[in-house]
Amino acid sequence: MRKTVFILLSVILAVSLAACSSNNNKPEASSSAPASSGGASSPEATPDREEITLDAFSLTSNFSGEQPGWFAKLVKDKFNIKLNIISPQLEGSDAKFSAQMAAGNLGDIVIFGGADQKWLDAIKAGMLLDWTKDDLLNKYGQNILKYAPKSIEKNKVNYGDGKSVYGIGFDVGPDQEGPSEAKELNGHPNLRWDLYEKLGRPEINTMEDYLPVLKQMQELEPKSDSGRPTYAFSMWGDWDGNMMMHTKAWATLMGFEEGDGFNPGGFTLISADKDEVQGILDEDGLYLRALKLYFDANQMGLVDPDSLTQKFDDAQNKMKDGQVLFSMFSWQDDVYRTPERLEQGKGFQIVPFKEERNFSNGFNPYGGDRFWAIGSKTKHPERVMEFIDWMYSPAGYMASNYGPEGMVYELKDGKPVLTELGQQALPANDTPIPDEFGGGNWKDGRNQLLNSFKFTSVNPDNGEPYDYQLWSSELAKPTNKVDDSWSKAMDATSPRDYLEKHNMLAVQKPIFTGTAPAVISDDLEQKRGQIAPVIREYSWKIIFAKDQAEFDKLKKEMIDKAKGLGYDEVLAFNIEQNKKVFEYRKNS
Repeated sequence: MRKTVFILLSVILAVSLAACSSNNNKPEASSSAPASSGGASSPEATPDREEITLDAFSLTSNFSGEQPGWFAKLVKDKFNIKLNIISPQLEGSDAKFSAQMAAGNLGDIVIFGGADQKWLDAIKAGMLLDWTKDDLLNKYGQNILKYAPKSIEKNKVNYGDGKSVYGIGFDVGPDQEGPSEAKELNGHPNLRWDLYEKLGRPEINTMEDYLPVLKQMQELEPKSDSGRPTYAFSMWGDWDGNMMMHTKAWATLMGFEEGDGFNPGGFTLISADKDEVQGILDEDGLYLRALKLYFDANQMGLVDPDSLTQKFDDAQNKMKDGQVLFSMFSWQDDVYRTPERLEQGKGFQIVPFKEERNFSNGFNPYGGDRFWAIGSKTKHPERVMEFIDWMYSPAGYMASNYGPEGMVYELKDGKPVLTELGQQALPANDTPIPDEFGGGNWKDGRNQLLNSFKFTSVNPDNGEPYDYQLWSSELAKPTNKVDDSWSKAMDATSPRDYLEKHNMLAVQKPIFTGTAPAVISDDLEQKRGQIAPVIREYSWKIIFAKDQAEFDKLKKEMIDKAKGLGYDEVLAFNIEQNKKVFEYRKNS
């Protein structure tokens, strides 16, 4: 997934940590960033380095098992390491994590999905290695100290009592203002552009206005490439957390998100750039509004009935087949975007609605609150540290995204250019990879772990962003039929360009608090754990209600049950933490 992707920095004094810089919006390397990514902490594999298998317990991965393909070969050749990925998301996140905690071992590499209770509990229980122990970070983490110093300082101050370091945040980026996305944002409303054009590009003013347009698109193309019925929305539930993810996603199109870098999440949605917060069960709030939208869509035959039971991979296979007409996430429709379809003029593009104000991540030198950590029971702390440190080097990040030079890219006059294989494989195609690079196909062989830098950051080794779509060589290429048609119609070069031009972005500002988030009490955490399943279960039931009467009945039951379990108390705690963020923003 592209969800992914992320950042760069130069060494800055700790006393400046609370200050936020105001550089321009164009991604560029810090003037003090080193030009080379060498470092003794990234040794080549040698015969005397024992082959080891590292268990990577990842709360963010959608893959479980031994890392395959070209990335596996890359890591094996360089470090003599095999990666065994354990994904609780695929096995019941909370139960699997609890079982690992009870067993007293979280593995060698541990990747957390947020600064949440799991993260705090793991630190408190001694399940994570302190990187300052035996001078581990200084000996084997020079790239981290060079390129992500503020992220280390944040971790030390917020979670290590100013002395210990238990991990490093992902998505580390430079000190500059403005959106950090490239051409696209993580999420915005994408429609089958070819079908939308056939309808004459009808105006869409509100979220709800998509439904009649999508119904007409479904009537234009009722069957997929393989003859299966098409739907506007094909969803999955295995990414749900405190609430239904697909319902919450509509809030991001209005500038709101769960969590804010200080309060990792609960039952509130907080604005990216305004002092506004709302509870997810607020009668006039965005969450209930989105549930109603999906209910209406289902009444119109626009919701895939398999959404109740299918997983992410199932939904992606339907997207690949052409069964889906609406894509909430910009990376979701990559599997449909094949060269053959683009040549036919078929593909997805953003079709914004007038009241849209897209949530946008700003660059964050402190890193996001998804953490790389090392399990305290690992038998190979030095080699785990070496591997993570390599991931935080420009050369390592480049390799982890594109493989070795000569596979999908090569350097010409010092600048990266896609090879013929790269043009066929990127961004997420099933293109075969030669055996010399690991075999298999491009998509399956991609790095299944968390990213380190912001993908749109500039690589100091070559002066180009890590994102291949922003390479000079790619920007100079002619566009395909879909993108060319969209650009002419929208008078924009990319979704981000359009949203910026029309003041439709809500950019989140990075904050440094100097303190850990308030720990929710055991009592409130127990209540949150009881309420979340109720909200998730009822959200799906509400969408598939048979009629308006059942919709109203189920919505009332959800609210009454949630409140009966202590929703208002948990909400009050969440709002209190959200309001602290408003003050941190003013002082950053």
